Amino acid sequence: MSAVPISHIRRPDFPPVTRGKLLTLQVNLGYRCNQACAHCHVEAGPSRTEEMSLAIVELVLEYARRHRPTTLDLTGGAPELNPHFRFLVTSARGAGLAVIDRCNLTILEEPGQEDLARFLASNGVKVVASLPCYSAVNVDAQRGKGVFAASIRGLQRLNAEGYGMPESGLELNLVYNPVGAHLPPGQAGLEETYRQQLREAHGIHFNHLLTLTNMPIARFRHQLEREGKLASYMQLLVENFAEENLARVMCRNLISLDWQGYVHDCDFNQMLGIPLGATEKTGQAVHLRDLMERDLSGTAVAVDSHCYGCTAGQGSSCGGALQD
Repeated sequence: MSAVPISHIRRPDFPPVTRGKLLTLQVNLGYRCNQACAHCHVEAGPSRTEEMSLAIVELVLEYARRHRPTTLDLTGGAPELNPHFRFLVTSARGAGLAVIDRCNLTILEEPGQEDLARFLASNGVKVVASLPCYSAVNVDAQRGKGVFAASIRGLQRLNAEGYGMPESGLELNLVYNPVGAHLPPGQAGLEETYRQQLREAHGIHFNHLLTLTNMPIARFRHQLEREGKLASYMQLLVENFAEENLARVMCRNLISLDWQGYVHDCDFNQMLGIPLGATEKTGQAVHLRDLMERDLSGTAVAVDSHCYGCTAGQGSSCGGALQD
């Protein structure tokens, strides 16, 4: 991985962000996915072949044992398609880490994944499931024909294993992101609407709804450019910047690892090729093996114009809105 062009690093118009204690190790297991969603900032799809090797998976586990983050957050593509996914999950759970699986729901119907819901439940994995709307029309428009119906069947399968059910201890959270070039509505109010619609129409239960702002990068940026909306969308993000969100942005307590083992401040920086802590003076790639003995607390986070996406309005992170 080469140095990042200076023009992509540390825009002076975004405030500096400094790291606190590492709590979450977010790992991208590869870009292969059974879907190719229009908003996907990873540009994942069925034709992608990049995937994390067993050697890097073992390095992840060694890093986790040394630095003791509380959570291992697994993403992709469809992380479950990596052949080492289940080994990583069981090893991390055995080491005492909470594990999140960022699941697209339709993966539960893929050949070879018929027992996935049971595997996740038996290992106490928290499921964060993509469902950008409770409407079939909107979901299929963003993610492909038939995806909504398959997603509902996936949620019903997870409910059958106890996910989202009272007192089961198996957490099932849904993820909403806007279909168009606008900010998400209030998370609490939308959660209640989701809960009512999904329960009444499909008998589905879940724990929480997480609202995410679409980031102006990768596929969504290309869409904005095609529609002539990139400038207006960026202006929307900048005008709705909320300084109070800076204290809770995910990059303060998270590092993002790509499939090759290179480290970034967040998943979005990873997709832009911006290395951990990059500044105008240094844009060199940082590998996980080089961080085994290093404490990142107090170091600078690499920021750029897309960071307004995490700090606009109610804020946005992999854990949903930053404001209650």
